Amino acid sequence: MLDPLARWAQYGEKPDFAGLLTFAGQPYTEDASELEGVDVAILGAPIDELVSDRPGARFGPRGIRAASAPPGPHLDAQIDAFDALRVVDYGDAPVVPADPLRSHEAIQRTVAEVLAAGAIPIVLGGDHSIAEPDMRACAAAHGALGLVHFDTHTDTGESVFGSRHSHGTPMYRLVSDGVVEGARYVQIGLRGYWPGEREFAWQEEHEITSLYMRDIRKLGIEEVVGRTIGRVGPGPTFLSVDVDVLDPAFAPGTGTPEPGGMSSGELLWAVRQLASELELVGMEIVEVIPTAVGSADLTALVAERVVREALTGIALRRAAAGGRALAQ
Repeated sequence: MLDPLARWAQYGEKPDFAGLLTFAGQPYTEDASELEGVDVAILGAPIDELVSDRPGARFGPRGIRAASAPPGPHLDAQIDAFDALRVVDYGDAPVVPADPLRSHEAIQRTVAEVLAAGAIPIVLGGDHSIAEPDMRACAAAHGALGLVHFDTHTDTGESVFGSRHSHGTPMYRLVSDGVVEGARYVQIGLRGYWPGEREFAWQEEHEITSLYMRDIRKLGIEEVVGRTIGRVGPGPTFLSVDVDVLDPAFAPGTGTPEPGGMSSGELLWAVRQLASELELVGMEIVEVIPTAVGSADLTALVAERVVREALTGIALRRAAAGGRALAQ
């Protein structure tokens, strides 16, 4: 497998603005046979045909990669996820412009390839409609999923503007089809003006837990995360992060921004903690609309760091499991 860092080996560290554009400079492959032994594969799902407001999230995967920095130790966690885990950039799913359903099929196949190799897929969106193919592939490999969902909105509409396929409907379809277990599904960061009584009544019927921004302000992020872990419990779990859960001050580049959201510090800590405590089998970061190049783009930068925190949490969980195995 080609290592994009090899050329810099004789000179020391690779600058983050040079070389092949991969996530954190990690090795790149589009060959499923090269996924053997990989722990985590980063892949892109560059579609935004199903948004209800601002387009542009199709550029999210490229923007997030451009904002990524070289590997290094996490100063708080004292672990370098890229040393502890074998991570590759698996490129982008072969989406079909203007045909979102065929694009979803392509995304689901690509995620399934990662899962078949025993690796954890982390998907860079793309609009939030990619939650359907992402989680359907994970459930096919692992069974019904628990779900932790950071978002301004619930995305549990039966339809949006009369369409059943939208970035506002994936969670309705996933729960209705048994892909996600409602009793193990927690939403975090809700606020604003949508959805309405019908959607929340449906959520209550399916035992979905909703934690609002008022809960984060009242209880604190540590208590919210603790309650989430208790609710989701053991078993395969998916992590879905819509970047609009953040206040627009921290993530202005998104399709449906809503003031009054989480801080980047709250979200980054929460993602690392959840990844270290729960059995994550997949993850996505969605609705990033880059507006600048590289780390100058605030939204792409924080999205990249969300992925790094998840990787750090996964590395911490595996290190702890290894320590327990040695103790036994």
